[in-house]
Amino acid sequence: MNLASPRQLARLGLFTSAAIALFVFEQLIPRPLPWMKLGLANVAVLLALLTQGPVAALAVQLTKWLVGSLLTGSLGGPAFVIAGSAGLSSWAAMAMAQRCTGRLFSPLGLSLIGAAVHQTLQLGTAGLYIHQLGLLALLPLSLLSALVSGALIGLLTGAILEKMRSNGWSR
Repeated sequence: MNLASPRQLARLGLFTSAAIALFVFEQLIPRPLPWMKLGLANVAVLLALLTQGPVAALAVQLTKWLVGSLLTGSLGGPAFVIAGSAGLSSWAAMAMAQRCTGRLFSPLGLSLIGAAVHQTLQLGTAGLYIHQLGLLALLPLSLLSALVSGALIGLLTGAILEKMRSNGWSR
C-alpha cells in the first residue's frame, strides 16, 4: 500500500469509517448468545485486504477495534481483550491465506477462514481469561455460527467487490 497516494488514503478512510459505523451499529442488535454476531464491520476489513493489501486491512482492523470499543464503552475491559486478540488473529489468518495462496481463496473462502479463527481464538481467550477451559466445549456451536456469519460476510463482500470493480475501482 502506498501511503503517499491521496486516493489510497481516502479509500482507507472510507473503509475505516465504514468499519467503525458498522461495529457500533451492530452493538445495537440483540444477540442470541453473547459471542454471536454477524460481524458486519468485517466486510470493510476484508474489502481493504482485497483491494489495498494486508497493511491497510490491519489499519482498518486496529482502528475499528480501538475506536469502536471506545465508542461502545468496552475499551480496556474483558470484551476488548477477547475481541482484540480474536480480531487480530482473524486478520493474520486471512492475510496469510491470501499471501500464501494468491487468488486461490475467494472473499467467501477468506471470510470463512477469518470467522473460524476468530471464533476459536475468542473462545480460547475467554477460557483463559476466566480460567475455565471447559468453555471450549462450546466450540462446535461457535464454529457453526462462524460458518454461517463467515459465509454471509464473504458473500456480501464478494458482491460489493464485484460492484466496485464494475464501477472502475482498481487496486
